[in-house]
Amino acid sequence: MVKIRLQRHGRIRLPYYHIVVADSRARRDGRIIVDLGRYSPTEQPAMVKVNTDKVIAWINKGAQPTDTVRSILKKEGVYLRMHLMRWGKTEEEIDTAVAEFKASKSKDQSSASEQRKAALKQEDEKVQKADAARAADDAKKAKEAEAAAKKAEAEAAKAAEAPTEVVAEESASEEAVAEAAPTEEVVAEASSEEVATEEPVAEETSEEAAPDEATEDDKKEA
Repeated sequence: MVKIRLQRHGRIRLPYYHIVVADSRARRDGRIIVDLGRYSPTEQPAMVKVNTDKVIAWINKGAQPTDTVRSILKKEGVYLRMHLMRWGKTEEEIDTAVAEFKASKSKDQSSASEQRKAALKQEDEKVQKADAARAADDAKKAKEAEAAAKKAEAEAAKAAEAPTEVVAEESASEEAVAEAAPTEEVVAEASSEEVATEEPVAEETSEEAAPDEATEDDKKEA
Protein backbone atom coordinates (compact mmCIF):
# COMPACT_ATOMS: atom_id res chain seq x y z
CA MET A 1 0.00 0.00 0.00
CA VAL A 2 1.19 3.50 -0.84
CA LYS A 3 1.10 6.07 1.95
CA ILE A 4 1.36 9.84 2.08
CA ARG A 5 3.29 10.45 5.26
CA LEU A 6 5.86 12.64 7.03
CA GLN A 7 9.59 12.06 6.79
CA ARG A 8 11.54 13.60 9.66
CA HIS A 9 14.54 15.91 9.13
CA GLY A 10 16.28 18.61 11.16
CA ARG A 11 17.91 18.51 14.59
CA ILE A 12 16.91 17.43 18.07
CA ARG A 13 14.06 19.66 19.30
CA LEU A 14 14.07 21.50 15.95
CA PRO A 15 12.48 19.05 13.55
CA TYR A 16 10.89 19.73 10.19
CA TYR A 17 9.23 17.22 7.88
CA HIS A 18 8.93 16.34 4.23
CA ILE A 19 5.49 15.30 3.04
CA VAL A 20 6.27 12.28 0.88
CA VAL A 21 4.68 9.39 -0.95
CA ALA A 22 6.26 6.09 0.07
CA ASP A 23 5.56 2.40 0.33
CA SER A 24 4.00 1.52 3.68
CA ARG A 25 6.61 -1.25 4.11
CA ALA A 26 9.53 1.15 3.75
CA ARG A 27 11.36 2.53 6.78
CA ARG A 28 10.37 5.96 8.02
CA ASP A 29 13.51 7.55 6.59
CA GLY A 30 13.83 5.06 3.74
CA ARG A 31 13.33 5.38 0.01
CA ILE A 32 10.43 7.56 -1.15
CA ILE A 33 8.42 7.68 -4.35
CA VAL A 34 7.86 11.42 -4.59
CA ASP A 35 8.22 14.53 -2.42
CA LEU A 36 4.99 16.57 -2.09
CA GLY A 37 5.91 19.39 0.28
CA ARG A 38 7.25 20.64 3.63
CA TYR A 39 5.84 20.94 7.14
CA SER A 40 7.55 22.80 10.02
CA PRO A 41 5.59 22.65 13.30
CA THR A 42 8.22 24.58 15.29
CA GLU A 43 7.43 27.85 13.52
CA GLN A 44 4.65 30.14 14.75
CA PRO A 45 2.31 29.67 13.00
CA ALA A 46 3.27 26.28 11.60
CA MET A 47 4.66 26.45 8.07
CA VAL A 48 3.07 24.24 5.37
CA LYS A 49 4.10 24.16 1.73
CA VAL A 50 2.42 21.51 -0.38
CA ASN A 51 1.94 20.82 -4.09
CA THR A 52 -1.85 20.61 -4.09
CA ASP A 53 -2.21 19.23 -7.61
CA LYS A 54 0.24 16.37 -6.97
CA VAL A 55 -1.42 15.55 -3.64
CA ILE A 56 -4.86 15.37 -5.26
CA ALA A 57 -3.46 13.24 -8.08
CA TRP A 58 -1.91 10.72 -5.67
CA ILE A 59 -5.05 10.59 -3.51
CA ASN A 60 -7.07 9.90 -6.65
CA LYS A 61 -4.61 7.10 -7.47
CA GLY A 62 -5.37 5.48 -4.10
CA ALA A 63 -2.56 6.75 -1.86
CA GLN A 64 -3.69 6.85 1.78
CA PRO A 65 -2.62 9.85 3.90
CA THR A 66 -1.72 9.16 7.51
CA ASP A 67 -3.88 10.81 10.19
CA THR A 68 -1.36 13.61 10.71
CA VAL A 69 -1.02 14.31 6.99
CA ARG A 70 -4.81 14.20 6.51
CA SER A 71 -5.21 16.82 9.27
CA ILE A 72 -2.59 19.05 7.63
CA LEU A 73 -4.21 18.72 4.20
CA LYS A 74 -7.66 19.54 5.59
CA LYS A 75 -6.35 22.71 7.21
CA GLU A 76 -4.75 23.70 3.90
CA GLY A 77 -8.07 23.25 2.08
CA VAL A 78 -6.87 20.37 -0.13
CA TYR A 79 -9.92 18.22 0.57
CA LEU A 80 -12.23 21.20 0.05
CA ARG A 81 -10.60 21.81 -3.33
CA MET A 82 -11.10 18.15 -4.26
CA HIS A 83 -14.81 18.29 -3.39
CA LEU A 84 -15.36 21.54 -5.29
CA MET A 85 -13.58 20.11 -8.32
CA ARG A 86 -15.89 17.09 -8.21
CA TRP A 87 -18.89 19.40 -8.03
CA GLY A 88 -17.74 21.11 -11.22
CA LYS A 89 -16.86 24.50 -9.74
CA THR A 90 -14.66 26.84 -11.74
CA GLU A 91 -11.05 27.43 -10.77
CA GLU A 92 -11.85 30.97 -9.65
CA GLU A 93 -14.71 29.82 -7.41
CA ILE A 94 -12.51 27.10 -5.95
CA ASP A 95 -9.66 29.53 -5.20
CA THR A 96 -12.08 31.99 -3.56
CA ALA A 97 -13.70 29.30 -1.43
CA VAL A 98 -10.33 27.88 -0.36
CA ALA A 99 -9.01 31.36 0.52
CA GLU A 100 -12.10 32.08 2.65
CA PHE A 101 -11.78 28.69 4.32
CA LYS A 102 -8.11 29.25 5.18
CA ALA A 103 -8.87 32.77 6.45
CA SER A 104 -11.57 31.44 8.77
CA LYS A 105 -9.19 28.74 10.01
CA SER A 106 -6.51 31.34 10.64
CA LYS A 107 -9.04 33.48 12.53
CA ASP A 108 -10.08 30.48 14.59
CA GLN A 109 -6.45 29.73 15.37
CA SER A 110 -5.87 33.36 16.39
CA SER A 111 -8.95 33.25 18.58
CA ALA A 112 -7.80 29.99 20.13
CA SER A 113 -4.35 31.48 20.68
CA GLU A 114 -5.87 34.53 22.35
CA GLN A 115 -8.03 32.30 24.51
CA ARG A 116 -4.96 30.32 25.55
CA LYS A 117 -3.11 33.54 26.35
CA ALA A 118 -6.08 34.82 28.38
CA ALA A 119 -6.28 31.51 30.25
CA LEU A 120 -2.55 31.63 30.97
CA LYS A 121 -2.87 35.23 32.15
CA GLN A 122 -5.72 34.32 34.49
CA GLU A 123 -3.68 31.41 35.81
CA ASP A 124 -0.70 33.71 36.41
CA GLU A 125 -2.95 36.19 38.23
CA LYS A 126 -4.31 33.40 40.42
CA VAL A 127 -0.79 32.27 41.24
CA GLN A 128 0.28 35.84 42.05
CA LYS A 129 -2.76 36.36 44.29
CA ALA A 130 -2.08 33.07 46.06
CA ASP A 131 1.57 34.07 46.55
CA ALA A 132 0.54 37.49 47.87
CA ALA A 133 -1.98 35.93 50.28
CA ARG A 134 0.63 33.43 51.45
CA ALA A 135 3.17 36.21 51.98
CA ALA A 136 0.63 38.29 53.94
CA ASP A 137 -0.24 35.26 56.08
CA ASP A 138 3.44 34.58 56.76
CA ALA A 139 4.00 38.23 57.69
CA LYS A 140 1.00 38.13 60.04
CA LYS A 141 2.25 34.96 61.70
CA ALA A 142 5.73 36.45 62.06
CA LYS A 143 4.26 39.60 63.63
CA GLU A 144 2.16 37.55 66.05
CA ALA A 145 5.20 35.45 66.98
CA GLU A 146 7.25 38.60 67.57
CA ALA A 147 4.50 40.08 69.76
CA ALA A 148 4.25 36.83 71.74
CA ALA A 149 8.03 36.79 72.21
CA LYS A 150 8.02 40.39 73.45
CA LYS A 151 5.15 39.62 75.83
CA ALA A 152 6.96 36.57 77.20
CA GLU A 153 10.14 38.62 77.62
CA ALA A 154 8.23 41.34 79.48
CA GLU A 155 6.58 38.78 81.76
CA ALA A 156 9.96 37.17 82.45
CA ALA A 157 11.48 40.56 83.29
CA LYS A 158 8.54 41.35 85.57
CA ALA A 159 8.88 37.97 87.28
CA ALA A 160 12.60 38.61 87.77
CA GLU A 161 11.93 42.05 89.32
CA ALA A 162 9.28 40.74 91.77
CA PRO A 163 11.70 38.76 94.05
CA THR A 164 14.03 41.76 94.16
CA GLU A 165 11.20 43.97 95.41
CA VAL A 166 10.25 41.37 98.06
CA VAL A 167 13.86 41.15 99.23
CA ALA A 168 14.04 44.94 99.36
CA GLU A 169 10.84 45.08 101.43
CA GLU A 170 12.17 42.38 103.78
CA SER A 171 15.45 44.28 104.15
CA ALA A 172 13.54 47.47 104.92
CA SER A 173 11.45 45.62 107.53
CA GLU A 174 14.57 44.15 109.13
CA GLU A 175 16.21 47.58 109.21
CA ALA A 176 13.09 49.06 110.82
CA VAL A 177 13.10 46.30 113.44
CA ALA A 178 16.80 46.83 114.04
CA GLU A 179 16.26 50.57 114.47
CA ALA A 180 13.35 49.97 116.84
CA ALA A 181 15.34 47.55 119.05
CA PRO A 182 17.90 50.12 120.34
CA THR A 183 15.05 52.50 121.14
CA GLU A 184 13.42 49.86 123.31
CA GLU A 185 16.76 49.21 125.02
CA VAL A 186 17.15 52.94 125.71
CA VAL A 187 13.62 53.08 127.13
CA ALA A 188 14.38 50.07 129.31
CA GLU A 189 17.60 51.67 130.56
CA ALA A 190 15.77 54.92 131.26
CA SER A 191 13.15 53.02 133.24
CA SER A 192 15.90 51.30 135.23
CA GLU A 193 17.52 54.64 136.03
CA GLU A 194 14.18 56.06 137.17
CA VAL A 195 13.68 53.08 139.45
CA ALA A 196 17.17 53.53 140.83
CA THR A 197 16.50 57.23 141.43
CA GLU A 198 13.23 56.50 143.23
CA GLU A 199 14.91 54.12 145.72
CA PRO A 200 17.17 56.81 147.34
CA VAL A 201 14.18 59.11 147.61
CA ALA A 202 12.34 56.40 149.45
CA GLU A 203 15.30 55.96 151.78
CA GLU A 204 15.42 59.70 152.46
CA THR A 205 11.73 59.68 153.24
CA SER A 206 12.18 56.88 155.73
CA GLU A 207 15.07 58.75 157.35
CA GLU A 208 12.95 61.88 157.65
CA ALA A 209 10.14 59.87 159.16
CA ALA A 210 12.41 58.38 161.80
CA PRO A 211 13.22 61.71 163.62
CA ASP A 212 9.57 62.57 163.57
CA GLU A 213 8.77 59.34 165.29
CA ALA A 214 11.51 60.03 167.88
CA THR A 215 10.06 63.43 168.57
CA GLU A 216 6.67 61.97 169.24
CA ASP A 217 8.22 59.47 171.66
CA ASP A 218 9.97 62.28 173.51
CA LYS A 219 6.71 64.11 173.87
CA LYS A 220 5.06 61.08 175.40
CA GLU A 221 7.85 60.63 177.90
CA ALA A 222 7.61 64.23 178.90
